[in-house]
Amino acid sequence: MALIAPELYDRLVVLRRTLHQYPELSGQETRTASAIGKFLYDLGIHHRMNIAGHGVVADIPGDSGVPCVVLRADMDALPIQEETGLEFLSVHHGVMHACGHDGHTTMLLGAAALLSQEPDLPAPVRLIFQPAEEKGTGAIAMIKEGALDGAGLIFGGHLDRHYHPGTIVVSEGPVNASSDNFAVEIIGQGAHGARPHESIDAVVVGSLMIMALQTIVSREVDPARPSVVSVGQFHAGTAPNVIAGQAKLEGTVRAQDPAVRQQLLNSVRRIAESIGQLHGAKIYVTVTEGTPPLVNDAVMAGLARRAAIEAVGEANVLPLKTANMGAEDFSYYLEKIPGAYVRFGGQVPGREGYPAHSSKFDFDEEALAVGAAYYRAIARIAGQQLRQHAASS
Repeated sequence: MALIAPELYDRLVVLRRTLHQYPELSGQETRTASAIGKFLYDLGIHHRMNIAGHGVVADIPGDSGVPCVVLRADMDALPIQEETGLEFLSVHHGVMHACGHDGHTTMLLGAAALLSQEPDLPAPVRLIFQPAEEKGTGAIAMIKEGALDGAGLIFGGHLDRHYHPGTIVVSEGPVNASSDNFAVEIIGQGAHGARPHESIDAVVVGSLMIMALQTIVSREVDPARPSVVSVGQFHAGTAPNVIAGQAKLEGTVRAQDPAVRQQLLNSVRRIAESIGQLHGAKIYVTVTEGTPPLVNDAVMAGLARRAAIEAVGEANVLPLKTANMGAEDFSYYLEKIPGAYVRFGGQVPGREGYPAHSSKFDFDEEALAVGAAYYRAIARIAGQQLRQHAASS
């Protein structure tokens, strides 16, 4: 049995391909927002444009006096030159939907079409189309603009090429890691390459620092708690015969546990400062805290599982296979209200090896129907929960 009407599915495929062909970077999602607004207008759904930049918030009426169920999709693209070879290839040079946000937006619009036909929703439903997820700033901005005002529960999801189309991945506990960045500035003493004894070599100090930072995860963190410390940039030196007096390292820290997150950041500072002191260099460490870990509450994961079973059947509802160390700013919403985050199988045969943020990333469009059906189901199931709670309080 089809998850949604064939006419709606065909419309969603056309929409997804249009969004994919005209991707827009974080903070520049004007055309995408316009397409969303037109789709909602045609459905007769009240919506507000230009929220926190180019965000769109739509409200579907339900039982009055009950907090709303919020469903969220992200809409921005990435600065990547597409190499998929698709017929609907990006027309914008160096910009691509390489993380499935074109699919996420389309799924939620499919849910809007389904929910707009529901005669008696147990709770109002709010749809958030969020910009700037890739920068990790969109969710905070939407919250500041009041996107969660009057909300009771929130749900979202992400396409995942590790799982076959037609499946939904639901797990309680950690789903995404935190994402924090650090920078270490090393001030030593430059000198002639032939007279190293007159220097405090910033390259040597930085190199030792990089190697030592790798021992944080391997020797200071419980192996059962996934975590990552990676140095992505090392800048130093001006000429081959000049010993560098200054250097700068930049890297990222990921953790699924808040306590481990703080442990990692504290260890980065301690190791950097200690190695600087050991070699007589001045060290300045800057930590830029990003998104917190995304953790599904057990009760909310239970609601999500019920909705997933209703949408695709119990055999197609799967647990998370491995720890996901990527970040997702949906975690900011979960700091405010309860909810859950799932993953939609979207593996394309022959493209299993191309991950999100790859220039060849793509997903099976069957996932569009799966996402729309899931969001319709969770809106009703979560709405019933909110209505029962409102009636008993």
